Amino acid sequence: MADIRPFCAYRPASGLESRIAALPYDVYNREEAAEAVEANPDSFLAIDRAETGFGLEVDTYAPEVYGRAAGLLQSWIGQGKFVKEDHPCYYLYELIMNGRSQTGIVACASIDDYLNHVIKKHENTRADKELDRIRHVDACNMQTGPIFLAYRRNAALGAIIEETKRRDPVCDFVSEDGIGHRVWVIGEEEKTAGIRREFEKMEAVYIADGHHRCASAVKVGQMRRQAHPEFTGEEEFNYFLSVLFPDEELHIMDYNRVVRDLNGYTREEFLEKASESFQVEKAARTPYGPDRKGTFGMYLEGTWYALTAKSHILSEDAVEGLDVSLLQNHLLGPILGIQDPKTDKRIDFVGGIRGLEELERRVHTDMKAAFSMYPTSIEELFAVADAGRLMPPKSTWFEPKLRSGLFLHDLG
Repeated sequence: MADIRPFCAYRPASGLESRIAALPYDVYNREEAAEAVEANPDSFLAIDRAETGFGLEVDTYAPEVYGRAAGLLQSWIGQGKFVKEDHPCYYLYELIMNGRSQTGIVACASIDDYLNHVIKKHENTRADKELDRIRHVDACNMQTGPIFLAYRRNAALGAIIEETKRRDPVCDFVSEDGIGHRVWVIGEEEKTAGIRREFEKMEAVYIADGHHRCASAVKVGQMRRQAHPEFTGEEEFNYFLSVLFPDEELHIMDYNRVVRDLNGYTREEFLEKASESFQVEKAARTPYGPDRKGTFGMYLEGTWYALTAKSHILSEDAVEGLDVSLLQNHLLGPILGIQDPKTDKRIDFVGGIRGLEELERRVHTDMKAAFSMYPTSIEELFAVADAGRLMPPKSTWFEPKLRSGLFLHDLG
């Protein structure tokens, strides 16, 4: 059963939501984060990326950076920029992108569920990336960026969500990128009890996005347990901030690949090698994005090609059957010599939000060839996680991105 409980969130004071809400800290490099904070000093990036308050001579991970994050957060709370709920609630967070809506339940998930694999992952994490958020959460004593979780459709939760959304939201704004954001509060005891019961019936929930934030939150909770051996399990540090969405509403975009060279092959030699595992033909439309599983687009020397996986490389295995695995295992690895896409400098990844034109641009500037992918499905993600397996790197790109700063979880 999944232990998903209500909590007393800190939320921006009414009217400040649109100025405070910020994209996740890890979508910016240091220069971009500094520019965003300079343009809007109220952006939560000022706390999430507190190095923006220092010159480049101060390291991004210096102790004073985390100290500044904690001090700035407490200052904003003292100024009334954030207000804390007076009793535990669930919240609804709706995002609207290009007319498509998805509504998640904002709550706290249990670190024990993560450790016991009730909360299932599909990616590995890197210790260095975890350490940054561990230090940030520990210094702030607050979880500031929600973990994006998914669950299989639940009719009872759907009914509660639908009923709640008939009320006026407590927050309603459109961010600069055109994404709509709306928030409702669910504080009625009968409804909060009903929501918790429905999650308790679930055998699993899944990390959709935010593996590093999740692992970091769990490790902070474990640190607090070690520091307080008398802990009961009810303390706030035993839980982490999450937004849980039903699978049917989630949208995974393509996560495309660009490569720097053809590993010494001429264009003709490369196409011949690729045709051993893929049917290769010039695309009927350009730019070409595949419209079904097992097909790929390829842009090479000004021409778009359609690649279709031949039957002998297809697999029913949860991981080996993924399109990202087919391309890696039968083209990028054996032909182009890219054995480890996590570390090989000859490959880069382009999120589908940038469009296929970005693939053409990269090929015309710093790359040799590009591959457009058919998006991984949420069902494939669940299957990999249920099998206790991991996806290849850069398999999923979720849009829209959850904003940080709209909900904060106080560790107590």
